[in-house]
Amino acid sequence: MTHHMRQTVVIADYDYGDVDIERAIIEGAGLRLVAADCKTEDDVIAAARDADAVIAQYATVGATAIHEFTRCKVIARYGTGVDIVDVDAATRRGILVTNVPSDWCENEVADHAMALLLACARKIGVYDRATRAGTWRWQAGQPVQRLQGHTLGLLAFGAIAQAVAARAHAFGMQVVAHDPYLASGDVAAHGAQPVSFDELIDRTDYLVVQAPLTPETHHLIGEPELRRMKPTSILVNTARGPIVDDKALYVALKEGWIAAAGLDDIEEEPAKQRDWEPVNPLFGLDNVIITPHAAYYSEEAIRTVRDFAACEVTRVLTGQPPLSPVNAAELAAAHPGRSR
Repeated sequence: MTHHMRQTVVIADYDYGDVDIERAIIEGAGLRLVAADCKTEDDVIAAARDADAVIAQYATVGATAIHEFTRCKVIARYGTGVDIVDVDAATRRGILVTNVPSDWCENEVADHAMALLLACARKIGVYDRATRAGTWRWQAGQPVQRLQGHTLGLLAFGAIAQAVAARAHAFGMQVVAHDPYLASGDVAAHGAQPVSFDELIDRTDYLVVQAPLTPETHHLIGEPELRRMKPTSILVNTARGPIVDDKALYVALKEGWIAAAGLDDIEEEPAKQRDWEPVNPLFGLDNVIITPHAAYYSEEAIRTVRDFAACEVTRVLTGQPPLSPVNAAELAAAHPGRSR
C-alpha cells in the first residue's frame, strides 16, 4: 500500500511526554500516526482536517472543526467526559465519538475526592504551613469537626460517585445523592439516600461534585447555592471546573458562607490554555486546596486510558465496532447503514 493511502490518526493533543503506547497500537495495525499540540479549534483544523481519526485530551473538537474534517470516521476522547467534543455535530457528519468507560479511573477519582475532603476537614494544609513556619500547636487548625455522623452529598451518582459513597460509609458518614437521570431505587441500591437538588444544597456537610459538564451543569454551583450551604460545609469538585462559579466561590470562602473547598479543576481549565498564569483569586486563600486536574491520575490509569483510546480508533478504522461509542445509536438513526 502506498504511503498516502494509509489511514491517518491525528492525536490533537496529549501531555504524557510521548505517544509510544499509541504508536505501537496504531502503527501495529498498519495505520499512520501524527501527534500534534493543539490548544485552539483552529489548531485542530490545521492538524486534523484530512485525518481519518482524531484523538483528543483537552483540545476542543467543536462544530467548526468537525465541519472542516474531510474524511474523519471517529473522534476518540482520552477519558470519559465528552464535553470538549460537539457530539451532535459529529453525529450529523456521520462521525463516531468514543470515550473510555469511567472504570479506568474510578478508584483514583474516588480516592482523590476523599483525599481533598479529608485534607480540608482535618486542616492538613493549614497545619502543614503552620508547622513549617515554626508553629507547633493543634489549635492552628481550629475548628475541626468529626467526620463520623455527618452527611456527604453527591451531585450525580454514577460509578465514580458510587465509589465515593462506599468510602464515605467506611468513615461513618451518611450519604445522600442527587441525580436526575437515576431512578431513586437505583440510588438507594448503591447505598445513598436520593434527595432533591435543594435538599442536597441545604442538608449536606460535605458536597462532592461528580457530574459531567453540560449546559445544564455549567455554574450549577453559584452564589445562590453557596449562600444556602452550611457555614461549616466543605465543597469538593472532582469533576469539571466550570460547574462551579469561581467568582462566587471566592466570595463564599472569603466571607465564610462555607468553610473550605477542595478543587481538582478551576473554572478556566488551565490545561486547555496555552499561556496560563495562576491569577485566579482562589490561589490567594488558605481555606481552599487546588490540584491540577489530577484526580484521575495513577501510572496504571494513564496507561489504560492511552491504550483504550488508541485501540478504539484502530478498531473503527479496521472495520470493527468500538467498545465504548458515545453516539452509536444516534448515528444509526441518522445514517442508516453507515454505522456498524
